[in-house]
Amino acid sequence: MSERTGQVSRKTNETSIKVSVTLDGTGKADIHTGVEFFDHMLEQLARHSLIDMTIKAKGDLHIDAHHTVEDTGIALGQALKQAIGDKTGIRRYGHFDLVMDEARSSVALDFSNRAYLVWDAAFSIDRLGEMDTELFREFFQALAGAGGLTLHVTNICGVNNHHIAESIFKACAKSLRMAVETDPRAANQLPSTKGAL
Repeated sequence: MSERTGQVSRKTNETSIKVSVTLDGTGKADIHTGVEFFDHMLEQLARHSLIDMTIKAKGDLHIDAHHTVEDTGIALGQALKQAIGDKTGIRRYGHFDLVMDEARSSVALDFSNRAYLVWDAAFSIDRLGEMDTELFREFFQALAGAGGLTLHVTNICGVNNHHIAESIFKACAKSLRMAVETDPRAANQLPSTKGAL
């Protein structure tokens, strides 16, 4: 099987971001966005998806983290989309229900090329570290939009905001791993009756 990789460089007046992914990796992460809590979440995304990720971002953090987080989601979505190509042989769908202590989150996704986010998660504090908690939704919105993902994120329960966020990222990681894996029973087939995704 040829190596399934994606590389994206995105430069705007607000951010400069480089992302590379290897779908058939081991979960190695080299991530530096300048937003340390976000880095921690992205490291979880790489580790538990087994997708190698290198993400280097410089943004206008003197304003806030919004542009950096959103544009990282765009670049990562584009890199994932590039890496899976025409989607021949992938499982396409992924879902995972994950617990982390008292927190439980569920993520279901489809590499449908129909970008859509359903977000059902709330935080009881405004910030985790230096990251505004409202930016988690912005990241997943950008990831879904640029990656062509239908993405449903649900936090079922939780008290600790760190656990809630981490359970969401880990559930997404496990769902990504499932969706991008090659299906050995359909390795040369497109996972659609339409003939295109």
